[in-house]
Amino acid sequence: MWQRNVSSCLSALKPYFLLCNNATKSSRITFKTLTLMKTLDEKDVGIFCYISQLPGFRGILKQRYSDFIVNEVDWDGNVVHLSSLDAPPEAIEENGTEIDENVSKSYTTEIESFRCLAGDSDAGCLEAFINQICSGGKDSISPIVLSPDSDKSHRTAIHNFFKENFKFLVTDTVDGPDASSKCIRVRLNSGGWSNRGRNSKKRKERGDKPFDSRGSEDWQGKAGKFLRFHLYKENKDSQEALGLIGKMLGIKPRSFGFAGTKDKRAVSTQRVTVFKLRANRLAALNDRLIGIKVGDFCYVEEGLLLGQLLGNRFTITLRGVVADSEDTIKASASALGLGGFINYYGLQRFGSGSVPTFLIGAALLRGEWKTAVSMILDPREGERNEITNARQYYKENNDIEGTLRQLPRYLVAERSILQCLKKCPGNYLQALKTIPRTLRMMYVHSYQSYLWNHAASMRVQKYGTDKVVLGDLVYCKENDTEKVREVVNAEYEDEDCNDAFDSHDLDEISTTDIPNERTNLVKAVSAEDILNGGYTIDDVVLPLPGSRVIFPANDIAEVYHDLAKKDGISLTESVHNVKEFSITSMTGSYRRVFQKPLDYEWELLTYTDGTKPLAETDLDIIAKSKPAKQANKDPANGNGDGNLSNCIKESEHSVSDIELRTDDNDNVEGEKKVGLPQVESTRSTSSQEAQKALKLIFTLPASCYATMAIRELLKTSTSVAFHKTLNQ
Repeated sequence: MWQRNVSSCLSALKPYFLLCNNATKSSRITFKTLTLMKTLDEKDVGIFCYISQLPGFRGILKQRYSDFIVNEVDWDGNVVHLSSLDAPPEAIEENGTEIDENVSKSYTTEIESFRCLAGDSDAGCLEAFINQICSGGKDSISPIVLSPDSDKSHRTAIHNFFKENFKFLVTDTVDGPDASSKCIRVRLNSGGWSNRGRNSKKRKERGDKPFDSRGSEDWQGKAGKFLRFHLYKENKDSQEALGLIGKMLGIKPRSFGFAGTKDKRAVSTQRVTVFKLRANRLAALNDRLIGIKVGDFCYVEEGLLLGQLLGNRFTITLRGVVADSEDTIKASASALGLGGFINYYGLQRFGSGSVPTFLIGAALLRGEWKTAVSMILDPREGERNEITNARQYYKENNDIEGTLRQLPRYLVAERSILQCLKKCPGNYLQALKTIPRTLRMMYVHSYQSYLWNHAASMRVQKYGTDKVVLGDLVYCKENDTEKVREVVNAEYEDEDCNDAFDSHDLDEISTTDIPNERTNLVKAVSAEDILNGGYTIDDVVLPLPGSRVIFPANDIAEVYHDLAKKDGISLTESVHNVKEFSITSMTGSYRRVFQKPLDYEWELLTYTDGTKPLAETDLDIIAKSKPAKQANKDPANGNGDGNLSNCIKESEHSVSDIELRTDDNDNVEGEKKVGLPQVESTRSTSSQEAQKALKLIFTLPASCYATMAIRELLKTSTSVAFHKTLNQ
C-alpha cells in the first residue's frame, strides 16, 4: 500500500540521508537561510508521506470560515454545542445594599459640579449612566468612557472627584484615540465601596477591583464557585473572544479557564469557566457581542484547565472539488475513514511566518539566548508594513521606547523582551523568561514536534503502513484501561502571517509530563510479539523527546539523534542549566503514528451559489426556533457577516454584504487567508454553473490536526500559499 510513495519520500527525505552520510556544520539549516523563505513548506518540518495510493483531487479548504466548524468534545465524550442563549433563573440574590443606598439619592448637585469640571458632554453622559443604575439594571450596565484628556493633572482631579462624590462608581485610565491622549473610564463598583484591589497601591484608595479574578464577594455556598458556559465564535480566535468579553465585564482574560484554543478562521463552540460570575451578567452581553455568543450556563465547583478535553468534532466543507471522476472522490473519502492518515503535527505547530518556531526552539536548547532574541525581534518576510517597519527601526536604531510605540500590543513575545531589555540591557535570558510561560515553551515543543514529524516520515518510508515491525514502540496491552490521554495541543488552524504563537495565536498546550507510575506505558515490539500477532499498526507510537521516554529499538531512533546533532543539540545531555529550555529536563510524551477519524461521515454535494453555507452551525439551529422575532432586524446594520446578534443565517445576507465584510475582517492584523475568495470571483460564480463540494464530519483526539486528514484526502499541501492559488 505504501510502495508507490517510497521514491517520492526518498526524494523528499534526501536532506536527511545526506545528513547521515555527511553530518557537517554546513548542512545545518540556519536562521539566516530560512529567513529568506516567505512561507514554511511541509517538507521543511518533516511532512512527506501519505498512507493511501489513491490519487488526490482539487478542493479548497476554508473558502469561507463557515466551511470549517469545530465543536469541542468534553472529558465525558459529549460534543459541546450552543443550544440556549438564556441565563438560568438565578437562585442567588446579590448583596448590593450599599450601592442601592447610594444610588437612591439625587445627585443633581454633584452632576452640576462635575459639569463645571468636565464639560456638558461628559456631564450628560454621567447623568444618563447614573439614571440607568437607578433604574435597577445594574447587571447589564456597561462602563462609560469620558472624552479624551491629555492633561494628567486634570484627569487626577476627575478621579478624585469620583472618589469623593460617587463612591459607588470607580474610575481608571485607558488609552485614548491617539498616542498623546488618555480617557477616564467609569463603571459601577460591583463589590461595594468597602472592597480593596489586590496587591495594587494605585487601587487601594479606589475600593475597586478592576480586572480581578476572584469574583463576587457575596457568593452563596449553594452554587458552584465557577460559572461554566459555552462560547460560540465566528472568525475569531479564543483569546481574542475572551479578551473582548473580559473587557466588557471588567475582568482579566486570565480569569477564564478553557480546555484548548480553537481555530480562528472557523465557527467553533467550546466550554469556558470563570470564577464567581453571575450568568445573567454574561448573558446580557449577547445583544452587544459581534461574532460571539455565550450560552448553556451552569455553575460548577472546578474551573477548566488546558488539556481537559477528549478532542474536537469537525464539520469541514471542501468547495470547488474537481477530480478525474466522481468515483475518485468517493473512493478517497471512503479510504480516509478506513485507513486514516499519518498523525503529523501540522504547519500551524511551527508558525506561519518566515522564522519557524522550531528554529527558535533549537536556539533555546543550545543556550543561544541572544540568537533566540534576534530571531523573535528581527525583520521577517510576509508581515504587515507597520510590523516590518517597527522591527527594522529597532534593528537600525536600538531604540526600545520608539519600537514599543510602534509594535502592536498583540505581539506579546516581542514586547515582553523589549520591556525587559529596557530595564536589563544585555540580559537576553531574563528577557526570554519574561515571555508568558505557555508562549515561550511553545518554541521548545515546536522543536520536539519537528523531530517527531521526521521520525514518522522515516517510519512510513522504511517500514510501510500496514504492519508492526521489530523494535516499534507500542502501547502496552496491559495498560489499555489506563492509557494516558495525550494532553499535548488543541487543534489550531489559524493561518496568521505573523508568528503562530504571538498573543492570541497560541496553539495552547499543557504539560507533556508522564507520571512516574506510567513510565512503562509503552514497550518495544519483540519477535515474540510479532509471532503472536498481538499488536497492529494502530498501536505504533513515536516519542516526543524527553528524559522519561524510550526510543524505538530500531533505526528510527537514529532520526532523532542525527537531526538533533545536525542542529547542535544533544537529546541526552544539556549544554546549560536552564531547565525549561532543556529537553533532558522535560519528561516527554508519546504520539500515535497513524490516526483514523472517529464517527466518520462524508457527503458529496452540488451547489451553485458560493455565498451560501453548506453546513448548519449551532446558531443556525437556534435561529430556526426564533425566526419571527429576528426577521425585522436589518441585516445591513454595519455589522455584516460577523454580527451574530441578529441570529440571521449567513445565506440570508446579500452577496456584497457578506463578502466585503468577510474580506475586511480577515485583513485584521495582516492575517493570511486560507482559501479566501476574492469578492469579484465570488460574485461571478454565484448562481451560475454547478460545482461540487465534499462535506466531512469526524472527531479527532485533542492532539490531532484536521488539516493532516484533509492533506491525506487531497494529496496536496495545506500551506497558506497553496490554497490561495486555488482561489485565484
